[in-house]
Amino acid sequence: MGTPDFSVPALKAILNSEHNISLVVTQPDRPKGRGRKVTPSPVKQVAKKFGIEVIQPENINNPLITKQLKALNPDLFVVVAFGQKLSKEILNIPTIYPVNIHASLLPQYRGSSPIQAAITNLDKTTGVTTMIMGESLDTGDILLTSTTDILTNDTAESLHDRLADMGGDLICSTLDAISASSLNPVPQNHKLATFAPMLKKSDGEIHWEESSEKICAKIRAMTPWPGAFTNFNKKTLKIFRAEPIKSNESGTQPGTILEYPNNEIHVASGNGAVNILELMGKSGKRLKADQFLRGNKLEKGMKFTNNDS
Repeated sequence: MGTPDFSVPALKAILNSEHNISLVVTQPDRPKGRGRKVTPSPVKQVAKKFGIEVIQPENINNPLITKQLKALNPDLFVVVAFGQKLSKEILNIPTIYPVNIHASLLPQYRGSSPIQAAITNLDKTTGVTTMIMGESLDTGDILLTSTTDILTNDTAESLHDRLADMGGDLICSTLDAISASSLNPVPQNHKLATFAPMLKKSDGEIHWEESSEKICAKIRAMTPWPGAFTNFNKKTLKIFRAEPIKSNESGTQPGTILEYPNNEIHVASGNGAVNILELMGKSGKRLKADQFLRGNKLEKGMKFTNNDS
């Protein structure tokens, strides 16, 4: 059971293993892109290429779907970013148990945006976890984990892709260990749990009073979605790449434009400054700082602001 790109490496890994997939469950085809063309999910596209039966219920807990799943008498479910909550009745169908892949080292960052949370919080490492699914979100017993460093240039996109591939490897290791009866599920320490709720567009807003390191981490965490942004002259600027730098102008109000050495854009932060490397203005094109400055007039002392400023 899976839907987006994150689910695909796990599906491919199982298909290339000794384990047998009897059915793929994914979300219904949805409109996508500017043209709103109805498009099958990435998981469906892969399953069809391999000739695997696919169903796309609007509601996985529909009694007819429940009956269909029970008739398969499956040993296991593998659930990866499926997008629907499974009822207790559905969870009880597998003869062994339902397994979920989650993009964090549980119990840290339960919820729908663990990748963005790890980058935003300047974590040094993250990973993927396989666990037994329960009725409550991401609270089940841990089966296996795999860890990776968070690189200084990682965006949510690059880390997403790496963790997705790791999830494919980890689910096969998990299934192999289950088959060999060599796994001992470990209960999560719920007292250590943290949460990463679903992102909103407003979460991409930059708060210049934060440290330069925190601001740059947020920019990376919000790329590609929802995108990091700030306001300038009542218009929105999206920022795609930036780096923390030292500033010789201590005491400058955060958000103030400082200078343009080598056509770079330096902006005061809570503890130094941020060098903006790539951004997008009203042109709608992603530009390097020097390209942006050719068509946009910025002056030292001008300010980038928050929506509530």
